[in-house]
Amino acid sequence: MSTKAFKSEKVEAMKAKIEKAQVAILTEYKGYSVEEITKLRRALQKEGGDYMVTKNTLAKIALKGTEFEVLSELMSGATAIAFGFEDQVAPAKVLAQFIKESKKGAMLGGALDGKLLDAKEAEALSKLPSKEELYAKILGSINSPASGIANSLSAVMSQLTRAMAAVRDQKSA
Repeated sequence: MSTKAFKSEKVEAMKAKIEKAQVAILTEYKGYSVEEITKLRRALQKEGGDYMVTKNTLAKIALKGTEFEVLSELMSGATAIAFGFEDQVAPAKVLAQFIKESKKGAMLGGALDGKLLDAKEAEALSKLPSKEELYAKILGSINSPASGIANSLSAVMSQLTRAMAAVRDQKSA
């Protein structure tokens, strides 16, 4: 396979991932071994994402014309892109945990809804609750008043029952 064909195949593969992605986070991967990158990739895949190490020039070509094109500004040196296909927060959480454990690499920034995130904003994204946590909180908030009403009615009914039982006992005695 010629080099040009290989490069265009690589760009097409990246474009396919970009089209499905909800979020992209740029990382520095210098110092990682192949095993560490594979471990990171597997962790991201479990969370509905992927991790791609590629040349910056090829990545810039693939990003051109997409909502993630803003990442081109941050691309210099040894960079890789983490994509999130299902959740916008999960890739940032996985990356933050991996960087913390390995004590290597760094988040350089990201792109979300066509906006460029700097390193601090990408780090802040990792601290947000996941979709499941947010859903649980919303359901809890919705369910809380209904539960309170049901508990209040139940308490009133049991007090009424006890009062009637007390009156019955008093009359029978």
